[in-house]
Amino acid sequence: MDYNQFMRNFRFCVWVLVLVLGSTRLLMADSALSGHAMTMFDNETPKYAAAFPHFDYVNPTAPKGGTLRLAVDGTFDSFNSFIPKGNAASTGSVETLLVNSADEPFTAYGLVAETMEWPADRAWVIFNLRPEARWHDGTPITADDVVWSFETLVAKGLPFYRYYYSAIDSAEALSKHRVRFNFKESGNQELPLITGQLPVLPKHYWESRDFSATTLDPPLGSGPYRIQKFEAGRYIVQERVTDYWGADLPVRRGMNNFDIIRTAYFRDATPIRLALKAGDIDFRLENQSKAWADDYNVAVVDKGLLNKEMVPHRQPTGMQAFVMNTRRTLFQDPRVRQALGYAFDFEWSNRTLFNGQYTRTSSYFSNSELASSGLPEGEELTLLEHYRGRIPDTVFSHTYKIPVTDGSGRPRENLRKATALLKDAGWTVRDLKLVNKATGVPFRFEVLLSSKAFERIVLPYTQNLKQLGIEAKIRLVDQTQYIERYRQKDFDMLVAVWGQSETPGNEQRGYWGSDAADSAGSRNLAGIKDPVVDELIELLVKSDSREQLNVRTRALDRVLLWGHYVVPHWHIRADRVLYWDKFSRPATPVRSGVMRSRWWYDTQKAAALEQARQ
Repeated sequence: MDYNQFMRNFRFCVWVLVLVLGSTRLLMADSALSGHAMTMFDNETPKYAAAFPHFDYVNPTAPKGGTLRLAVDGTFDSFNSFIPKGNAASTGSVETLLVNSADEPFTAYGLVAETMEWPADRAWVIFNLRPEARWHDGTPITADDVVWSFETLVAKGLPFYRYYYSAIDSAEALSKHRVRFNFKESGNQELPLITGQLPVLPKHYWESRDFSATTLDPPLGSGPYRIQKFEAGRYIVQERVTDYWGADLPVRRGMNNFDIIRTAYFRDATPIRLALKAGDIDFRLENQSKAWADDYNVAVVDKGLLNKEMVPHRQPTGMQAFVMNTRRTLFQDPRVRQALGYAFDFEWSNRTLFNGQYTRTSSYFSNSELASSGLPEGEELTLLEHYRGRIPDTVFSHTYKIPVTDGSGRPRENLRKATALLKDAGWTVRDLKLVNKATGVPFRFEVLLSSKAFERIVLPYTQNLKQLGIEAKIRLVDQTQYIERYRQKDFDMLVAVWGQSETPGNEQRGYWGSDAADSAGSRNLAGIKDPVVDELIELLVKSDSREQLNVRTRALDRVLLWGHYVVPHWHIRADRVLYWDKFSRPATPVRSGVMRSRWWYDTQKAAALEQARQ
């Protein structure tokens, strides 16, 4: 081959190589997805197209105006709700990159971020910020704010952020309005979505302040409301930001309609109910069955002036329970924990204390298709077989069943079962006291409470425990002390609630993961350190379809239940709400039940109400 021919061939090969490499780059570019919204799984389609005007469940022409008066049980001494210090009031004044729709399982749409980009394996995500996004002082929200928020919250914020975002490797500002998050792992479908939930904080505001300290200076925000005035521990008044930059976005249109939201703070729920009936408070979500049944039999309710309504929801009800702290030697034996479950008489409590309003909880993911039931089968059985010998054999041979009584208040059969379990675990009764056979140490513990209202529920339980020879005492403390002991895991038993979504994911690491067990402020209250649980959490997080997620969640649920870490309580499949008849809301229901942000002040109703009350 002569030189000229060689060079022609060489140039041809280079040309082909350039084409190939160029095509490869195009393919790589094409493999990156982008859009105004992101679903949990790539085989799911967002309900709302890119040019959607508003969510279907709002009234886009809802009038702005009026005052909404609320009340909460407790107090506050700080407005910095992002740190593990103080008793902070959450003002909701900062926005997030994305916002979830209320009529889809888990689809996020752009808020501070206008669009997103991500690869098929979701190993990173890029958020393209809206240039119009502003802080309340007029300063633009930038990529530097986003990076600073992530790094600060993980380093100095609540432990939740450290666990929730543990799979994020780094954040980098690519330009003023473009930020990229790099992940430590690929295949975590949820990670770009929950990254979008990151609260975006103002870097320029906090740089001259101590972020790790409590403060009663209302922090700079970017949302539809800001604090107008307050009195520490007594009330907070928020005003609608009239020039809020996001007011006309599709994800905000028809929402945040009240001019003023005033929140009063009370020592307990009793004066709140009195204030509501007197017309000094406008709205309340009632969480006590007895109060719902007995406290609102008043004329204003009968006349329809004060509405009393059950609003159904389609959300998993999660787990509320007595939680045993397995960091305590007393609760390290699962037979002991199981025995304490037999001492709780739900049927009697539901009939006598709750007016029959509740359903017993038998899953960490109750009221959803995520809850385990029966014996494992199919893909779930195949998954759990991998752990045979490392999890209780009963997982495979017995259907998990919550202890049931006849509701008489005398659960003799269940107490006999509890006694047998305690005997097997090395406990015996001496002089009417349950003691450890080997050490003679009596079985006694405290139930930590911050609400006096819960005493009526705990006392019958302690009486049943007394029949077993167990001395269980109630320790009632103020909210500040309770929060500190909660954070430090300084308790024997307490009442806790773990909320769940239709799409569980990274938050499960903080709920049940070994790394969270010894971390102050984490939600792993039971102190669970189980490698199988850890592995199931990671499998759940790495699910690549909703069907696979459901299977893996049921497996995790089943292993947690057979660990007997809690004594499950109860749930209700609706929100119990009371509100004075001066508000309106769209008729379209949402999965979450009551969604107050879509309500508005109805001047005609308000005038009629005022006339009716004269």
